[in-house]
Amino acid sequence: MINYDLKVGFSRIEINPPLGVNVTGYFLKRYADGILDDTEINTVAIGKGGKTVILITLDCMEVTTDFCTSAREAVAKATGVDKDAVFIHALHPHTGMTFAMEAEMEFESEKEYISLVRRKIADSAVYAIKDMNPARMGVAVGKAERIGFNRRYLMKDGSVQTNPGVNNPDIVKSIGLLDERVNVIRFERECGDNVVLGNYGNHPDVIGGCSISADWPGFTRRIFERAVDDAKCVFFNGAQGDINHVNVAPKGGDLNGMFNDFDDVTRGYAHSRHMGNVVAAAIMSVYEKVEFIPADSLDFVQKDIMIASNMPKPEDMEQARYIDKLHNEGRDAELPYKGMMLTTVVAEAGRMLRLEHGPEYFPLHLSAIKIGDVAFIGIPGEPFTGIGLGLKDAEDWKMVCPTCITNGYSGYFPMKDSYDEGGYEARSSIYKAGVAETIIEEGKKILNGLRK
Repeated sequence: MINYDLKVGFSRIEINPPLGVNVTGYFLKRYADGILDDTEINTVAIGKGGKTVILITLDCMEVTTDFCTSAREAVAKATGVDKDAVFIHALHPHTGMTFAMEAEMEFESEKEYISLVRRKIADSAVYAIKDMNPARMGVAVGKAERIGFNRRYLMKDGSVQTNPGVNNPDIVKSIGLLDERVNVIRFERECGDNVVLGNYGNHPDVIGGCSISADWPGFTRRIFERAVDDAKCVFFNGAQGDINHVNVAPKGGDLNGMFNDFDDVTRGYAHSRHMGNVVAAAIMSVYEKVEFIPADSLDFVQKDIMIASNMPKPEDMEQARYIDKLHNEGRDAELPYKGMMLTTVVAEAGRMLRLEHGPEYFPLHLSAIKIGDVAFIGIPGEPFTGIGLGLKDAEDWKMVCPTCITNGYSGYFPMKDSYDEGGYEARSSIYKAGVAETIIEEGKKILNGLRK
């Protein structure tokens, strides 16, 4: 029987940007020269017992905390929903923009576009609430195999490198954990299309170039909806900070539709479609066989925690200034690094300059939403797989869905041992070692509080 006290609504709005906007994602200037596929706002409104929560996904690279605050306030004003019940999640395609406040935009067209996106976010919430219909909730777990790989590797010289290149003979082994599970939440509605939510962690950095795309999360939605009648798909990216699509030891047709990009990373639009096929198939594999469970309560919570910053040593500043100067002058060729190692040292130098004079601590904003025995926990940056695994292990939950880049962006959250090992993520992170373990600890406290 459908639980008539649970109501679910859906909306979708296209948000393709104007040509010429900044395409972020690399330490290179890129400006949009075309649209490969539509970028969207996908919104789900869930109501029960007089409470309503709004889950919003954006096909953009990042969302700043200030932008999220202004957008959440716009949603609250338009709908009457509590601002803290608004969950804004960036899916992180590297063929997209960073959504920030107008004052941070380079061009007038970007400022106008950002204002329009904020308005469309509020509109999407209004539409989703108007679409709310009685529903019941089911959950299941699928699996997406051989599309996600640890991107940190131990090299023969004892160093740890991020994305050291395909078929690199100096690779000893990959480092880190892997989670191929795809969380699936199906809302079977009394009227209108069913709504299915997917949650799996992997970098959407598969395409490259300067054209706008939602990357494989967009393919996932479109492929699922073409295959399954009367259903809408909304995807949430998970703990993806140390996971991407790069198979450093390809076999057979693994490199079909791919090219070697400027940073020694293999990319290709066809491979993005392949990943969308695999994730959509993982959702479809369990869609009809979800376990329907009670959604007996709805709640939400926000919490700020303070984390020590990764301040540089004074003796490292001269080299950091030198690297930063050459990079900003377009003289990367004078640095003794190539590929991802160049990106690593440039990012590290930027982090050192930013934190030379503090602050000693940064706030980190965690968000959580409870739907019966299912929880979403939002992290404002890029968590390593270990964080996702730790939060999924929280007691007394049927399903926990960690989401990256939610209600803000603060960079990478590596596991503690990664700081000693090295690699792009730890060397660029503004947070000191221990941030990942703190997120797990505090996240579980939040989840335990929601169970009461």
